[in-house]
Amino acid sequence: MRLRLPATVRQGADWLRRLAATTPGAIAAIAVAAVVLCLISGLVCANELSDKTTRRDNALTRSEPLNNAAQSLYVALSQADASAATAFLSGGVESPQIRSQYQQALADAAGALATATAGANDPQSRRIVANISADLPAYTGLVESARANNRQGFPVGSAYLREASGLMQKSLLPSAAQLATERAAALRADQRAITGPPWLAIVLLLLVLAGAGAASRILLRRTNRLFNLGIVAAAGAALVALLWVVVSAITSAGAIDTGAGGPTTRSENLAQARILGQQARTDEMLELITRGDTTGTEADFSAKTGQLHNRLSGVAPADSPVLLQFSQWLAGHRKQVGYYDAANYPAAVEQAIGTAPTDSSGIFTALDDSVRADLTRTRVQVREQIASAGDSWIGGAAGTLVLLVFAAGAAVIGLWPRLKEFQ
Repeated sequence: MRLRLPATVRQGADWLRRLAATTPGAIAAIAVAAVVLCLISGLVCANELSDKTTRRDNALTRSEPLNNAAQSLYVALSQADASAATAFLSGGVESPQIRSQYQQALADAAGALATATAGANDPQSRRIVANISADLPAYTGLVESARANNRQGFPVGSAYLREASGLMQKSLLPSAAQLATERAAALRADQRAITGPPWLAIVLLLLVLAGAGAASRILLRRTNRLFNLGIVAAAGAALVALLWVVVSAITSAGAIDTGAGGPTTRSENLAQARILGQQARTDEMLELITRGDTTGTEADFSAKTGQLHNRLSGVAPADSPVLLQFSQWLAGHRKQVGYYDAANYPAAVEQAIGTAPTDSSGIFTALDDSVRADLTRTRVQVREQIASAGDSWIGGAAGTLVLLVFAAGAAVIGLWPRLKEFQ
């Protein structure tokens, strides 16, 4: 059975159709459509552009600091492992400098872990930081057991240290790497959100301009007037808003360089370079601590230093000091291996942890300091680019909203005299 509309509703619909067919009805419909479209466009523009500045603030206060904390945690854990191995290799009571390096690495890891824990809002991140929080005391306990046995000359100390390093390599570092990957992805997502064009706002502004053109054609046919000043003013305001949005989008996109040579990628490469360097340094120490077949550790060392060279080559010119330091460190390592293969164990240990200018310890420290300083400078550049990209949108939300409210008012004011002509 077909449902029939009530007579009053049908009559109302018929009246609206007849009104729309008349010139006053068409003008009124244009006015209503202009107001609705302009106000909706203004609100959408304000919302999307306001979200850009919000994401900028979020990137500067949350995602970038958390990304830095995750990177710092990863680096500090690797550095602690390398320092613990160096301290063990020194035998007996290690020097205050070596002990201080280990303690500072643990303090850095604890600080970075606290920051990462405070920012762990999702279940995955909470699980990762919980695993790290549980494993880190176990690691330090094993290191202290190794240290205590080593000071008394008990061979079991090396077993404790190998177990500690195994826990670091198999659990702590993979968890830290996963957290660093997640934080880097969150930072890049914020960067894309800041620089991405507000497509919905652009489409709606184009619809406003298209609507102004269609309204002008209808008015030309109905009133025989070439232009309506109100419609022209509304179109002009919408065009200014569109240009504002497009220019802001272009400026914002140009402010952040997320390409291979940009500071974001450079920061990731430098952080990974520090991690690879510390891990390779740990392998270098473990070769001497185990005092056995070095085939496996040499393979690990070569793989990590090969990756390290690729990372450094991607961020530094061929004649840079950091690559020279890297080459000097490899040369020192080859001397260490030569002494070890020649059964000159004391000379190999001295080459690894000695204080002479050609010994590996000082050269590696200089290399790590160079990479760390470059990483600090690069982080400043990342934050400056994010701030600059966000600044491109400042005023856009309020400005476009005001322009489109003006456009709605101009359309009504321009069309009102035409309606009065039919009274």
